[in-house]
Amino acid sequence: MSAVPDAPLFQPLYRQIAELITRSLDGGEWKPGEAIPSELELAARFKVSQGTVRKAIDELAAAHLLVRRQGKGTFVATHSEERTQFRFLRLAPDDGSAERLSRKFLDCRRMRPSAEVAQALDIPGSQAVLQVRRLLYFRGAPVVLDDLWLPLALFKGLTGQRLSEYEGPLYGLFEAEFGVRMIRAEEQIRAVAADADAAALLEVGPGAPLLSVDRVSFTYGDRPVELRRGLYDTRSHHYRNRLS
Repeated sequence: MSAVPDAPLFQPLYRQIAELITRSLDGGEWKPGEAIPSELELAARFKVSQGTVRKAIDELAAAHLLVRRQGKGTFVATHSEERTQFRFLRLAPDDGSAERLSRKFLDCRRMRPSAEVAQALDIPGSQAVLQVRRLLYFRGAPVVLDDLWLPLALFKGLTGQRLSEYEGPLYGLFEAEFGVRMIRAEEQIRAVAADADAAALLEVGPGAPLLSVDRVSFTYGDRPVELRRGLYDTRSHHYRNRLS
């Protein structure tokens, strides 16, 4: 194969190699959790120096696409790993304690998307989606009410029963059984008042202040594959983010 893909001349070589590796990840050449070839093997494959490959892998590791393991090699990142499975959940307890969350799925139905959902997922309005509703609990108390919309074409066979039976992280299920890996997300956050439905499910008073988090998650190639609207009860939790 050629050493580099078609790309603007100003794009650094290591980023072109990172793009080639990402294409292989997207194509399923290496599955989540599997080791990728060594730096020397990749350097020979792409006809570049080992240093260029190392820099490309460093960039992909920083983007959570790859994971380096000392003495073992470099592996495709997976949402099933403890350190990455809650990467997109930014809610933290005010007292700083470590908490294990639990969840309860309330609904999973096939539906025609609204114009807003279709636009967010970049799909035709005639294409069906799955709507999933769930509650997340900390210490037995409901803290997050999530509504998710997923393109049905990518998640055929996903049912409420399968969601309830799966014990691992939701994104782990998506990548393991449907081959859809969430790479990055964009969020919009605003303060809202709880309506009667959300108040009853989150066990707060009607009109109570909630944090509304709208998230679009993307897979390889910046393709949107999930729209999520979460309502967060922040009476004893806060939304935490790290800027760099």
